[in-house]
Amino acid sequence: MDSDFENLIKLQYLDSEIQKISLFLQNIPFQLEEIDKKTEESSQIVLQAKEKLSQNQKKRRNLETQAQDIKGQISKYKRQLNEVKTNKEYSFLLKEIEEAQKKMDQLEEEIISDMLLADDIEKEIKEATRKAEITNEKYSKEKETLQQRSKEEEGKKTKLLKNKERLLPKIPPIQVSLYLKIYNNKNGIALSPVRDEFCSMCHMRIRPQMLNELKSENELILCENCGRILYWQEEKEKSA
Repeated sequence: MDSDFENLIKLQYLDSEIQKISLFLQNIPFQLEEIDKKTEESSQIVLQAKEKLSQNQKKRRNLETQAQDIKGQISKYKRQLNEVKTNKEYSFLLKEIEEAQKKMDQLEEEIISDMLLADDIEKEIKEATRKAEITNEKYSKEKETLQQRSKEEEGKKTKLLKNKERLLPKIPPIQVSLYLKIYNNKNGIALSPVRDEFCSMCHMRIRPQMLNELKSENELILCENCGRILYWQEEKEKSA
């Protein structure tokens, strides 16, 4: 049976391109997921900064409430000074007022410190928001580009599959069967060109007699080492 090298080579090319595109398309969901993660991370930084400000404001409100309570105690103690009848009671109230005032001063210092910290946090939020907007715009464009590329590759794959469908009937079924068997067992590479008397895939030297048979192209010849279908590369290059 005459071997149909030309169409087998075309079939190998089509299958290689289809496989390449299929691998690319399979990886698309993971790339999109990675982009979404990066977008989420930039948004989380803004949310974390806002939460920090919220905690700061909550703490300040609590301190201000404590300060207000102490201020009320100090006012109460001062009123009681006018009502005491002994020096001991008077001294006790003065001491209480002094202690309360110390607590009041500490609280006010802490409130001022938290107010300054709040200013820094607001700047942090502003900067994080600015960076998030830039980052999200960048990732949005990447995602759009990737989705567009996916559509284009899907179109190419559809075209290649149609070409393959038209090509298969032109090749003898027994040769297609052999091709598919090797294709499935050899990671999608069923054919190997012979260059400088060597199999291109496994680099085994081809015997002179086998080289002559390859050049005649009368039948399919398998590499004695890797088992792929061999063909004479020089003639195919000239033909191409």
